[in-house]
Amino acid sequence: MTQEAIRTAVHRPPWYRILYVQVLIAIALGIAIGYFYPDLGKQLKPLGDGFIALIKMMIAPVIFCTVVHGISSMGDLKRVGRVGLKTLIYFETVSTVALAIGLLVGEILQPGRAFNIDPAAIDPKSVATYVTQAKEEGIVAHLLAIIPDSYFGALARGDLLQVLLISILSGFAVAFLGKAGEPISHAIDQAAKMFFGIIRIIVRVAPLGAFGAMAFTVGAYGLKALWNLIALIGTFYLTSALFVLIVLGAIARLSGFSIIRFLAYIKDELLIVLGTSSSETVLPQLIQKMEHLGASRPVVGLVVPTGYSFNLDGTNIYMTLATLFLAQATNTHLTIWQELGILGIAMITSKGASGVTGAGFITLAATLSIVPDIPIQSIAILVGIDKFMSECRALTNLIGNGVACIVISLSEGELDTAKLHEAMAHPIELGEEALAPGAGQA
Repeated sequence: MTQEAIRTAVHRPPWYRILYVQVLIAIALGIAIGYFYPDLGKQLKPLGDGFIALIKMMIAPVIFCTVVHGISSMGDLKRVGRVGLKTLIYFETVSTVALAIGLLVGEILQPGRAFNIDPAAIDPKSVATYVTQAKEEGIVAHLLAIIPDSYFGALARGDLLQVLLISILSGFAVAFLGKAGEPISHAIDQAAKMFFGIIRIIVRVAPLGAFGAMAFTVGAYGLKALWNLIALIGTFYLTSALFVLIVLGAIARLSGFSIIRFLAYIKDELLIVLGTSSSETVLPQLIQKMEHLGASRPVVGLVVPTGYSFNLDGTNIYMTLATLFLAQATNTHLTIWQELGILGIAMITSKGASGVTGAGFITLAATLSIVPDIPIQSIAILVGIDKFMSECRALTNLIGNGVACIVISLSEGELDTAKLHEAMAHPIELGEEALAPGAGQA
């Protein structure tokens, strides 16, 4: 046993102080409160909203500091371009596989068959907001929306794509300054340590946020919402599990690590995402944990933030699977060419659907607005269960981004494999070493 393992065993806190245990208890209590006291469960919504808001206020500065320092510290701008191109190719490849798997499973299992829903009988008012938002976000408008109205406007609003744009531009600008840019890069690195210190404080109330979010979900929608569309929910969770274990598992095996051990390593983050239905709530922690795992800090700074907008495996599976479900439920026949067209459209509309709760549902509405064959008002039948689907989307997205970070670091020859296996064998507890200032820095 290594000295680090001995030190960890000696200083291991009591079980009731371990964060993932607290989150598990909070989720169970939230489900119980929501089921037995639904009115009280609905009133607990501010607890979940408050925790998500606390984390979201830190996302923009964390991404800015991480990306800018990551690019500027690489030194060789050709290397930055190589890593960026390699990352985008990996994202696009795996995302396309996820979209195709959603289509394939939807065709084989056909969860929407025998629903025989009449689109004319569906009240369009229940989805009017989503439809309007989807139509307003055309491809051109979506691209133009990446450009913020001001430099600090992007940081103030916290739009992930806008923050990524100004972060990448700033990183290159600092790198172009050469020696003169080194003090700026150092100052940004020090600011990042402060922001992670704030995250370390906020994350301790994660159980409270998970409790409130889960109590509201069950209290507002009831467990019967699950039973009404259990075929789709079960199909989606099964498909996502198979994608993680088989596709990501194969990628992990080829990269020299076990997907099961990786899941155990990020169990804290997975439980927080399960409780809050948003992968954004653990973005800062994921960055730090990937560094502690032995991944190169500059690569982590580029891959993880970019993945939150461009590597959404769970959202991609949901989009094609839900689209086929709605076609089957409304008895809309689709040819193979129409299905391939849906896959192509989804490849575009899925980009930029960040880890915010409900983003996948809006992206689905955007996809259907481009595909006239399927009645767009049919998404009303998914409103009641979207909160449950959102949890699976966020979980799969998180796992996919973590695996991508390790793979890209390995491909660059900047992964400490000894540290990787040591960290997976002895996972750290969230909020302790993982988020200590400077932890895991390469």
